[in-house]
Order: sequence, then C-alpha cells, then structure tokens
Amino acid sequence: MTSFTRLDVPDVVLIQPKRHGDERGYFCETYKKSDFDAFGIDTVFVQDNESLSRQVGVVRGLHFQTPPFAQAKLVRAVRGAIFDVAVDIRRGSPSFGAWVSATLSAERGEQLLVPHGFAHGFCTLEPDTIVAYKVDAPYAPANDAGILWDDPAIGIEWPVAAEAAILSAKDRVQPKLEDYATPFTL
Repeated sequence: MTSFTRLDVPDVVLIQPKRHGDERGYFCETYKKSDFDAFGIDTVFVQDNESLSRQVGVVRGLHFQTPPFAQAKLVRAVRGAIFDVAVDIRRGSPSFGAWVSATLSAERGEQLLVPHGFAHGFCTLEPDTIVAYKVDAPYAPANDAGILWDDPAIGIEWPVAAEAAILSAKDRVQPKLEDYATPFTL
C-alpha cells in the first residue's frame, strides 16, 4: 500500500509507493487513483512531463502557473536524485513564504505532491538525473511564472552554493516573492 505523509506545510505530501521486489528487480504502482482518493487527494492529472539534467547542481525553479492554468504536480526522480522544494505563495496562508523539501531518488521511489498555490523547484544531486511529473493543467505559456530560486527572504537551504548552481537564463532573473503580486490567496 502506498504511504502518504504530510510535510511541515501540510498541503504538500510526500508519497512512498510500495515496491514489490525479487531477484529480477521490482514492480510498483506509481499512481493509483483510489489510493489518492482514500487519502483525500482528488487531483485529476492531464499531462506528464519529463526533464533530463546532465550535471549535479542543476537548479530548475522556482516555477508555477497562474490561474486559470495553475498546476498541481506529482514529482518523482526516474533516474538519479533531486532535492525537491515547494514554497507556499498563497497570500493569507499561515505558511506564506515557507518552504518544505524532500530528497526524491529513483532508488527509493518517493514522490512529492505540490498543490496549487506553491512554487516548485529542484536541484539535481546526481549526474544524468531524469525527473518525471504529472500535472493537472496543460502548459500555458502566458501563465508561466516563477520566483527567484535563492530569494533570501524565503531562505531555502539548497545543497549547492549559489556560484556553483547551474541555472537557465530565465531562472537567474525571476522576481523575489515580495516583488511578485501572487494571484493565489486563501
């Protein structure tokens, strides 16, 4: 049976699918709607995405989409490992600006559910890491948004030094949370 654990910001959930193994390897159900429904997660996923990061220290994020195309994400490492982060960007939330993290590895198979109203990002911990994630809304370029990955007001304790982080040009210049008029409210 899949196990579900609420993190310090309880809307973010760490999920551990049960693996059935033998000398050949293992089998697991990475997503089973009835298990998610039983835990109270009724997200309907509509798209799967995958990324490859060749180097250790690649940081992707902090990304989100604005309404009406906000996305919940179910994230896992298919190869390698990541330090995965969710930041609460819902104005009026008691945890506004707070972040939670989990290490997700292909070896252990953990997944992180990042709900609407959270910015998401990760840092690769191994070379040639592949990350796959389900989303509950299609990609909408006009609703693509982000927050600066190393915003000091958020204070994420990334496993890579700022000068060693490998970032896209877009992620280097995202606004700080205080400068972003987030459309998410409670």
